[in-house]
Amino acid sequence: MTRYSSQGYTLAELAQRLGATLHGDGAVRVDGLSTLHDAGTTDIAFLANRAYLKDLAGTKAAAVMLHPDMVDQCPVPALAIDNPYLGYAHLSRCFAPILPSQQGGIHPTAVIDDSAQLGSDVTVAAHAVIGAGVTLGDRVTVSANSVVGEYCTVGEDSLIHPGVTLYHGVIIGARAIIHGGAVIGGDGFGFAHDGSRWHKIEQLGGVILGDDVEVGSCTSIDRGALDDTVIGDNVKIDSQVQIAHNVHIGDHSALAGCVGIAGSTHVGRHCQLGGGVGLAGHLTLCDGVNVTGMSLVTNSINEPGIYSSGTGSMPSALWRKNAVRFKQLDQMARRITRLERHNEGE
Repeated sequence: MTRYSSQGYTLAELAQRLGATLHGDGAVRVDGLSTLHDAGTTDIAFLANRAYLKDLAGTKAAAVMLHPDMVDQCPVPALAIDNPYLGYAHLSRCFAPILPSQQGGIHPTAVIDDSAQLGSDVTVAAHAVIGAGVTLGDRVTVSANSVVGEYCTVGEDSLIHPGVTLYHGVIIGARAIIHGGAVIGGDGFGFAHDGSRWHKIEQLGGVILGDDVEVGSCTSIDRGALDDTVIGDNVKIDSQVQIAHNVHIGDHSALAGCVGIAGSTHVGRHCQLGGGVGLAGHLTLCDGVNVTGMSLVTNSINEPGIYSSGTGSMPSALWRKNAVRFKQLDQMARRITRLERHNEGE
């Protein structure tokens, strides 16, 4: 694994950062994070899934972060924590690289309008464009070849990766991460038909992202037709997701890759949409809905829980037979109803 930073920590320092209980020598120093299988003698590893317990005994890691119940099985120093996967998330930030493009300063090839307002310690990398009336908060990074359109606002400590496009008037909260190729604020898909041709409906709303939002690469979030498209706080959006005009996503929800949400649909708080899920337009999903991958939702969901649609994979020959049966279901249901009525009449 390529190392971008020589930053290292003692186990005592990491235990304090994570709120973990240290078992072993706190003076041991680690300079990387790895899996149990691949860790070297200067790495810390973690065990969050029991499926990898088989790798614990033979690990070469300097230390392992794991659940307190597994400390006795650990052959090296341990950091015990009740939620090792959450601990892994915090631990990963300790070893995140600080790249040269994120170390502050304005590149001489960047184009910044005179009316833009830049906070302290802002980074604008090569060939980035900052439009008129833009406000960038403290410690914002706009990476190479990204465009921040007119009158956008980007909150403090946000990171705009290379090749991002923010159309005019987009509002992004604090600590956002926008990955390369994402387009935020493009026109919603609005057209009226006169019987022979389409006429464009101008999209007059905007896009608002809350705090701590992450948007994956090549994801599109369209601006509203009249009202705004709104993404709540701490929402996590994977790559290649399409969010149409006037959609609302509630706080702390997560959308996996290739999700598609049609216009004016409202998704509640703490919802999870698996990969490839499609939501029809003008629907409402209440808080706490989990839709499994590749499902199609065509009606509102008013009760929290796990929802699925479609059929799982099977041998093609069996699928063909079942597809024939699918077409016969209505006829079979009618026959059953007639038989039941006949039996009731006897």
